[in-house]
Parts: sequence; structure tokens; C-alpha cells
Amino acid sequence: MAYTLDLSGRVALITGASGGLGEQFAKTLAQAGAAVVLASRRTDRLMNLRAHIEAAGGQAHVVAMDVTDLASIKAAVAHAETEVGPIDILINNSGVSTTQRLQDVTEEDYDFVFNTNTRGAFFVAQEVGKRMLARAKGAAPGTYVGGRIINIASMAGLKVLPQIGVYCMSKAAVVHMTRAMATEWGRFGINVNAICPGYIDTEINHHHWQTEQGQKLIAMLPRKRVGTPADLDALLVMLCSAESHFINGAVIAADDGFAV
Repeated sequence: MAYTLDLSGRVALITGASGGLGEQFAKTLAQAGAAVVLASRRTDRLMNLRAHIEAAGGQAHVVAMDVTDLASIKAAVAHAETEVGPIDILINNSGVSTTQRLQDVTEEDYDFVFNTNTRGAFFVAQEVGKRMLARAKGAAPGTYVGGRIINIASMAGLKVLPQIGVYCMSKAAVVHMTRAMATEWGRFGINVNAICPGYIDTEINHHHWQTEQGQKLIAMLPRKRVGTPADLDALLVMLCSAESHFINGAVIAADDGFAV
């Protein structure tokens, strides 16, 4: 017997959708039936992604959003809900990193990482969460009461890795942020969970896996391999679905066993 998770009628906002995991998340949710709102600073790339999704029979919309700018977040979410409808699903995906030892981290490096990964993630979730709460309390229109927020953390938020300490710290904060939001918003039907991906081969790091250093890292992994963005598809769709109503505050490692 086949089992299907259908997101038809749902509106999903994906931040950082212009490449990497965000692009794959958008394609996956559109294929599952959701109307996807693609958010990023690089709207030219979002236009290409929208064309790809629409060519495959999906529904996609584009909004410009800089997650480090609170006014930009508010404007983008308002525009999305005006154009497409109330946001039922948030994939809180934007993220950046730097590579250096902790003693070499500058104030600019620290702010660069935390402003996107922690501060940005919080205020995007807050802005969407406020609207979900208003619908749950009957203070705003909407056919779907409740919602799904999936914060994209990292296995680096669970396991400290050398030379990306600030990134690890920022993602550990996202893990606790997820639990805090789940605690406060769960009773309103808003489920907040986190995915902690392991090493994934994306356009940003693809070249690294071919280098000597990259090959050494792969050799240290439990099954001597890195993942692909599509390896997160099943987990993502499950957490977005109505069937995940009993999963709240979960922090799920999808890292091929690396953090064990």
C-alpha cells in the first residue's frame, strides 16, 4: 500500500532559496503540492528557480528578503501573504559561515555569522509565528489554523567542529530557539522542529570534496560519504505535513551518523 504526504493547499515560505539546500527544499515542497514562496536577496536566481518549478507544474512566487534587516523581513512576509495567502509552513534556511580559529575571529566575522544564522532566523520565525498565532486566536483570517516551522540548524549545532566554532555556536542557538518556540507556540497548533544536516554536497562546497583535505574529511565520516540535498526530502516533507502533528520541539540529525 502506498503512503502519500500531500501539501496541496498549503503555502510554504523558504528563506535562502536561491541555491543549495534552499533550492532543493523549494522544489521538493512544490512537488508535494505546496505553493512555495522563494525568499532571498538574489532575486535573479529566484526567478530562474520559479521558472523551473512552474515548468514542472508547481506554483512558485518570489519575494526579496534580507534576513539581517528586520524591515526587509516584515515587508517580505507581508508581501507574500498578500500575494499568495497566509503562510502555513516556514523553512527557516538562510545561513552563512566563516572558517578560522577562534582566536582569529573578528567582530565583523562574529556579527556576519550571528546576524544571519541566529538573529535573522529568530526574527523570520517571529514574524511568521505572530501571524500563525493571530489565526489560531481568531484574530486574523485563514483556513488553516496552526502551522509548521522547520528551522535548518546543523549537526555542527550538536557537535563542535574545529575552525568553524562561531558557526557551531550560532547553530546551537537555533537548536535552543526551536525548543523555546515549540514550548510557547505548540498549544496553538504551531509545530516547531529543527533539522540538523550533516555534510551535504552543494554548489557552495562541491569543489572542496575533490581536494585532498576534502577527501581526508570524507574518509573520517562513518560511511565515507557526503549527502546530497535530496537526502533531506523525506524528512522535510514529513515535518511539513499534517501527519506530523505529534512532532513538536524535535531536533533531528540527518547526518549519516556523524554526530553519534
